[in-house]
Amino acid sequence: MLTPMEKLTPLTPLGADREESRAKEAVSPEESPFGAIFRSAINNVKETDAEFKESQYLLATGQTDNPAATMIAAYKSQTAVNMLIQLRNKALDAYSELTRINL
Repeated sequence: MLTPMEKLTPLTPLGADREESRAKEAVSPEESPFGAIFRSAINNVKETDAEFKESQYLLATGQTDNPAATMIAAYKSQTAVNMLIQLRNKALDAYSELTRINL
């Protein structure tokens, strides 16, 4: 008998959760939108890394039925780190371009 690995949840339409997500990630008056984007990316890296470490622990102790989940968690964590690095690189490129502008 086959059992599903994870319960499937239906996708929500784009923009349906926009107001809820804005309320969750409310920007403080002194924080810029760029700061909020970086904070969100850093939190994403932390969450995916914690998920990967938990998956590794479960695999090492034999508590998981799905060893492929560890590889998926590793890929998610790697992708989150790569995205954060690209955001940093683009921000540094934009800053260097701004410093070259003669006023």
